[in-house]
Amino acid sequence: MKTLVIAEKPSVAADIAKALGKLPKKGDYFENDNYIISSAIGHVVTLFMPDDIDKKLRYWTLEALPILPKEFQLKPIEKTEDRFRLLEKLIKRKDVDQIINACDAGREGELIFRYILQLTGTEKPMKRLWLSSMTPTAIRDGFQHLRNGHELDNLANAAMCRSESDWLIGINGTRAFTRRLYGSKVRQLATVGRVQTPTLAILCEREQRIKDFKSKPYWEVEAHFEIQNGQYIGRWIDETFQKSDREEDADLRADRIWDEARAQAIRNQCEGKPGVISEEKKPSTQAPPLLYDLTSLQREANGRFGFSATRTLQIAQSLYEKRKMITYPRTDSRCLPEDYLTTVKNTLQSIAGTDSSLSTHAAKVLEQSWVKPNKRIFNNAKVSDHFAIIPTGQFASGLDENEAKLFDLIAKRFVAIFFPSAQFEITTRLTRVENEVFKTEGRILKDPGWLIVYGKEEQQEDVRVPAVVAQEMAQTLEVNVLSLVTRPPARFTEATLLTAMETAGKLLEDEELREAMKERGLGTPATRAAIIESLLAEAYIRREGRELIATAKGMALVELLRGIQMEALTSPAMTGEWEHKLRLMEQGQLSREKFMNEIVDLTKDIVHKAKTFDENQLGAKPLSAKSPVDGAAMVETYKNYQSVNGNFTIWKVISGRKIEPQEAITLIENRIIGPFDNFVSAKTKKTFSATLRLSSENKVEMVFDRTPIGADGQKLDLSTMTPIGKCPVCGSGIFETHLAYLCEKSVEEKPECTFKIGKKILSRDIELEQAKKLLETGKTDLLDKFWSQRTRRPFSAYLKLDEKGKVGFEFAPRPPKSPKNAGRSKTSKKKDEASSSE
Repeated sequence: MKTLVIAEKPSVAADIAKALGKLPKKGDYFENDNYIISSAIGHVVTLFMPDDIDKKLRYWTLEALPILPKEFQLKPIEKTEDRFRLLEKLIKRKDVDQIINACDAGREGELIFRYILQLTGTEKPMKRLWLSSMTPTAIRDGFQHLRNGHELDNLANAAMCRSESDWLIGINGTRAFTRRLYGSKVRQLATVGRVQTPTLAILCEREQRIKDFKSKPYWEVEAHFEIQNGQYIGRWIDETFQKSDREEDADLRADRIWDEARAQAIRNQCEGKPGVISEEKKPSTQAPPLLYDLTSLQREANGRFGFSATRTLQIAQSLYEKRKMITYPRTDSRCLPEDYLTTVKNTLQSIAGTDSSLSTHAAKVLEQSWVKPNKRIFNNAKVSDHFAIIPTGQFASGLDENEAKLFDLIAKRFVAIFFPSAQFEITTRLTRVENEVFKTEGRILKDPGWLIVYGKEEQQEDVRVPAVVAQEMAQTLEVNVLSLVTRPPARFTEATLLTAMETAGKLLEDEELREAMKERGLGTPATRAAIIESLLAEAYIRREGRELIATAKGMALVELLRGIQMEALTSPAMTGEWEHKLRLMEQGQLSREKFMNEIVDLTKDIVHKAKTFDENQLGAKPLSAKSPVDGAAMVETYKNYQSVNGNFTIWKVISGRKIEPQEAITLIENRIIGPFDNFVSAKTKKTFSATLRLSSENKVEMVFDRTPIGADGQKLDLSTMTPIGKCPVCGSGIFETHLAYLCEKSVEEKPECTFKIGKKILSRDIELEQAKKLLETGKTDLLDKFWSQRTRRPFSAYLKLDEKGKVGFEFAPRPPKSPKNAGRSKTSKKKDEASSSE
């Protein structure tokens, strides 16, 4: 009799066949006297869709909802049905008396295998191969320690509940809200999901905070001091300041002054006066960072290299499956088993034997006997299905650039964690001038500890302050007032969004606190990347550089869900509780029936609220404008601005841009508004500029910069106008239109020239006199209040023409660095740079 081994992927089946003795290949499986080894191709079985249950359900009607199958049936996935039929044939072979689940050791791997067995109807005994490494030795060891398949029944239950709950909420919620929002023409979907929607809500909440943000001016005061051993800088602080947890006080800082006159008074009072110095020196330590789990690895790779979460997972899977160089990557643990000390030493010995830059550091760990029991590293209580991602001690040649980068991160983190903490000396100096206090902080690295593993890239620059002679007074050389503005919160990157998902929306900086919140995170390390990609695919969010931005479509959906009190779909904390319950099920502490009953109740609630909300009343507010059609009163609803009699409508979202209430009022009153530079193309996903105007039929239409219109929205006759200058590209006339200063040859049916100067560049209006100066001299004056799309901060620059007639930026030269920066913090330096440039 033979044992059938089912892996998750063909490459893994091949590795197992090789490790067990190079089994001969027969088509899509391997076979010898003892084993038959084949594989799925990821998921090959799926749940019935509604129209599989009942053909009538192919039509998306509200009356048919909710769809609540009494039993979830399975079917082969069409594109991989041939592979399922092969596995079915092998499972039913009379000479097969046992089946081993060799799919990935986790929730999804268990689901893939259990669904295959369930659809074939087999009751043959099953075993579980549980691997955390794909080396031949690890595979052979795994076969020596096979687990009874039923030991993983709780994991299988959680996997099936995850699959079925996502089906119930996704199918019913998406059909209900699509039907209510877009009618019977199902060309556009309003998809919702148990994890997808609360993740979207996190992004939408941040985008709304940015949109609502109003910059406030504030001032800081810096004093330059001189003592016998050199110069240093101190920043004025309010010694009585106490930090508040209130959201409205988030901008308050000890070094910020909200009254310019007060800041100037401090400068006038202190300039040229002596200062009394007091200081405190104390040691400080910095422990090495924890080992990687998948989420922390994705976060780091996004921050360092710009890899998306999906790309990081792909590279890590390659390093695990193909290269055999790292342990199982789809893990949520950052610790190792307590009996892993010998394995760790062997791995370090392998690294020490290479010619890599890490070999010396690995050898030192072994020489100093730094591998010892340590709950921060070796902790069974913090090891779930898998342990942290570490090197296996095997090394493959021919890594591509991205594989090499990711492996370097993992290997350095592994070696560094055994090193001692870095040791610093922190100096806090207070200089009192005329009863005003100026603070200076210095930090000196005394012993790099683990930082030495990373070399110069991670060794933090010393911030030294000149030593004070006993009883010495400081001479105040100059006092400067810095004029600054508060900044909106940063948009999420994949790195920061992964942190928010991991902690159910709580942005925790502290590593240990993040670890404590993981049980209630959104999704799992293995699914978070796919959730982000699904939001991008549905156009609920878009990527700009490394930033993730909620689109108007995404904002509208979350606004609707919150308007109908659908907190179960919009609250990250509530959804995090569902994930926690799945974990309890894995541990045998919650029944499958109890969880699914709660999901069914939630599904019914979603459908009920979707069916019964009144879209004309939801969030309806009076709009201070009259319909241009018949003068009827206007109201704002959650998705448009409309007249009360329904004769006139302006949609809230036009080409991916939300039209704000005041903009709608201006459009109605002036019949034209713009230009705006943040519409989004549905095809290219890129932003573009346009003006909105009301046509003679009172329909909203877009006008682009190549269409010469005036301030009233009417088409211009350039032949009757006086040019403002000559085109730097072709020498023809440049004319002012509503949107741009453009070449007369750019508006022909077949444009001979494309030169233009936008009237709005990075949210700043370009005045006529500056456009003329740019055309005459090739450069404008220094212009302020440009807003960076990358940093969303204001900056100043000249507009300049290059030799090809392209309009670009030129920044004012920065002053040369001065020795007066000694003792000044990096944060302080960055603030000045941000206030004077992009």
